[in-house]
Amino acid sequence: MFKALFPFPISLQTKYTCSFFTTAAAAAATSTDSFIALCTKGNLRQAFTTHHSLILSDPSLFSHLLKACIERRSISLAQQLHCIILTAGWSNLKFVSNHLVNAYSKLGRMGTALEVFDKMSDRNVMSHNILIGGYIQNGQLGAAIEVFKKMGRRNSATWNAIITGLIVSEFNEDALRMFAKMHADGFSPDAYTLGSVLRGCAGLKDLIKGKQVHSYVMRTGLKYDLIVGNSAAHMYMSCGCLSDGERIILSMPVHNIVSCNTLIAGRVQNGCPTGALDHYRVMKISGIRPDKITFVSVITSCSELSTLGQGQQIHAEVLRAGATSVASVISSLISMYSRCGCLDDAVKVFEERAVSEDDVVLWSSMISAYGFHGKGEVAIELFNKMEIDGFKPNEVTFLSLLYSCSHCGLKDKGLEFFDSMVKKYGLKPQVKHYTCVVDLLGRTGRLDEAERFIRSMPINPDTITWKTLLSACKTHKNVEMAKRIAEEILRIDPRDSASYVLLSNTQASAKRWDEVSEVRKTMRKMMVKKEPGVSWFELKNRVYHFTMGDNKSNPQSEEIDIYLKELMDEVRLCGYVTDTGASLHDMDMEEKEYNLVHHSEKMAVAFALMNTADGVPIRIMKNLRICDDCHVAMKCISVVRNREIVVRDSSRFHHFKNGKCSCGDYW
Repeated sequence: MFKALFPFPISLQTKYTCSFFTTAAAAAATSTDSFIALCTKGNLRQAFTTHHSLILSDPSLFSHLLKACIERRSISLAQQLHCIILTAGWSNLKFVSNHLVNAYSKLGRMGTALEVFDKMSDRNVMSHNILIGGYIQNGQLGAAIEVFKKMGRRNSATWNAIITGLIVSEFNEDALRMFAKMHADGFSPDAYTLGSVLRGCAGLKDLIKGKQVHSYVMRTGLKYDLIVGNSAAHMYMSCGCLSDGERIILSMPVHNIVSCNTLIAGRVQNGCPTGALDHYRVMKISGIRPDKITFVSVITSCSELSTLGQGQQIHAEVLRAGATSVASVISSLISMYSRCGCLDDAVKVFEERAVSEDDVVLWSSMISAYGFHGKGEVAIELFNKMEIDGFKPNEVTFLSLLYSCSHCGLKDKGLEFFDSMVKKYGLKPQVKHYTCVVDLLGRTGRLDEAERFIRSMPINPDTITWKTLLSACKTHKNVEMAKRIAEEILRIDPRDSASYVLLSNTQASAKRWDEVSEVRKTMRKMMVKKEPGVSWFELKNRVYHFTMGDNKSNPQSEEIDIYLKELMDEVRLCGYVTDTGASLHDMDMEEKEYNLVHHSEKMAVAFALMNTADGVPIRIMKNLRICDDCHVAMKCISVVRNREIVVRDSSRFHHFKNGKCSCGDYW
């Protein structure tokens, strides 16, 4: 190994060291730049053979060789250089040993790094800082803290390293306490410290502490520093104060990719995906090139908006940028295509992935996509393949599996996976996992068992858990249990509109109109309003929204009304009968039929049929669960218009084709 790099044996190198010192001194000034350039390019062999006399005359130059080893990720070359340093007796030079510790740390050999550190006769603050940084980089925070505690003298870099390490490991409260101690010990935080501490406040979503740190920033004159400004904006946005975060970013005189990513991600997290895409366009116009973090955020925006056209455009930009090897980007693309109703495209992205590191997140995303589209059996097959390929499932994987099972009626399989999650993989179920089990039991009519399951949970159920059971009560028309479950929800959140609506609908389905009236009176008294049903359809990169009773917002409203009437007359000839039981209002039959015909998803489908070519699949999105009548109508429309109609409701996707739905009428 040594002969591949060095021109002569190590023993001869050390024997003639003195003579080399004499000859190297004269040439040092002219050859140092050449030596550094070769190291920077990674040409270690050429650097050593051409400039060996210079290196031996100035051992500090070994730092450039060791840095090149780090860049090349070559532990073997670092070990060869270490041998030369030991044989030449230069390991007692603090500067050289520090670089050795750094090289081994960066190459993941913390055991060797510690050996070098322990053998150093003269260590300084930098020596300790390098070791602390190495431990943190290699995920050994506890060891880093031990070194920190045993140190005598510290500097700002020491505090920065340990505070950052705590925050990266999500020990945010400990990091804030360490920051307070740093300040008490007389060290002034710099931009790097303050940026880390603000990120810690963001992790805790602690707006009060975040504002205190930001106030300190304003007093120190660092408000326009990029690191501090971006971190402060991130803190505010993470705490739900989007406008404050935006104001900080927009007031900064200079923006970089981090600033743009902070603003875009903040808007996505705060429910403003349209604003995120707007800033993405501004960012590109200003000449800032998107990176993998940008792509993940804007693809997520397209997922939230279900804007397939924009998602496809960004996918093309991902391809041009060469970001298809990034697992997080590919995972976002899979989710985007899935949420836009294009399962085949999601599968294609997954199967054609060329990621450098295939990971469990990718597999979980694809399992989730299959489940969302009602292909529970395929999701289970993929999970089995994932296990065979050696990937260990995590909590997200099991959540996707449980969701798939609950929406496909695979009760026994779902319960088996829940059991496996705990016993085989040692994972701790969260509220969402328990909610999926409640859904599994509720959908199959085992309401009493579902209620017992909730009341025996080791963690407190949230409103979603109870609402899942309340929804099952509506499906199975169990009015008495619905009342009891609704009380549980309203104890947690007295203004939860969905609970009132579900209870009212359960009573309406049982024709208990007096009780329906009482619930609605309570809603008016509490000033609780039902969320209106809204459907939307994307046409030529523009999104059109439809709401029952809204006859003015769409320029084709009159044409839609006429077309919809003709369409419904046509599907009636094919056997469709209006399911007036789906209208949960005490009104006459004619009013019920009119209301059902003008549900938002029917209007959206009419508009889509009017404005798209024959044979093109129609993709409709809806904020609420599709009703029984619309579900039957969509199956009939798919026959009379020979179209595939895809509807995404609040629960799942429905693929209507040739008179059948992918959900098998189980949703």
